[in-house]
Amino acid sequence: MAAALSSQFHPTTYRSIKNVKTKQLVSCSMQQPSQSNIKVVINGAAKEIGRAAVVAVTKARGMEVAGAVDSHLVGEDIGMVCDMEEALEIPIINDLTMVLGSISQSKATGVVVDFTDPSTVYENVKQATAFGMNSVVYVPRIKLDTVTALSAFCEKASMGCLVAPTLSIGSILLQQAAISASFHYNNVEIVESRPTPTDFPSPDAIQIANNLSNLGQIYNREDISTDVLARGQVLGEDGIRVHSLVLPGLPSSTTVYFSGPGEVYSLKHDITDVRCLMPGLILAIRKVVRLKNLVYGLEKFL
Repeated sequence: MAAALSSQFHPTTYRSIKNVKTKQLVSCSMQQPSQSNIKVVINGAAKEIGRAAVVAVTKARGMEVAGAVDSHLVGEDIGMVCDMEEALEIPIINDLTMVLGSISQSKATGVVVDFTDPSTVYENVKQATAFGMNSVVYVPRIKLDTVTALSAFCEKASMGCLVAPTLSIGSILLQQAAISASFHYNNVEIVESRPTPTDFPSPDAIQIANNLSNLGQIYNREDISTDVLARGQVLGEDGIRVHSLVLPGLPSSTTVYFSGPGEVYSLKHDITDVRCLMPGLILAIRKVVRLKNLVYGLEKFL
């Protein structure tokens, strides 16, 4: 997750039209569902998050699932895979290019949502761009080199791409609150928990530590136990420690503790279900269709 950075939004400027009836006709035609629906392709559709995305997009106003790509459950109807009441008549296909080609022929506005792997993201976005479609990328641990390369590519192609280190609005709010609190406290540590083993520290913890380390603050100056392993891992250059806990049954949780003379201030965010990412995903899809370059971080639109 990236720190909240200031950004300017430039509202779309429309030409003045003297004929009022003409304006009404234009407005009416744009509201036709067949013309305005965003065609969404879910790449990684058989994953848990992919299935949740299919359901969320199906329920969202102004968009529809137009393709499901995955190497698993190929040929299965994605609606049935997602346990929906009715089939969507959209089979899972292991060929992104085939799906993109079909959508591009309809001249509709399209977005590819990428839930795949850091090693395939660059080529996936290039393929989407070649067919005139913007991309939303949620691939944890994507390398910054890849993001930089994608940014240059999207800038040259004048196509939009939103790379979201997190789609959780709660996680973004936690990070924004941590940044605000860091100016008022000299001591900070991060404690995270996960129900299953994973790579630690987590991307969330790393992002928070990096955000706080880039603010010019120096933390935990009185901590002399730098080399004691039980004290957790130090991230960044300003002494921010991360403690990671793994216990089955625990929610995925991140807590940032701040302390000052006579008080402790804690910020906590728990994730209990992948569905918490869906409001952020729907927001990302709505915003990315207006972009002509790469934006890193969903918080730019909150």
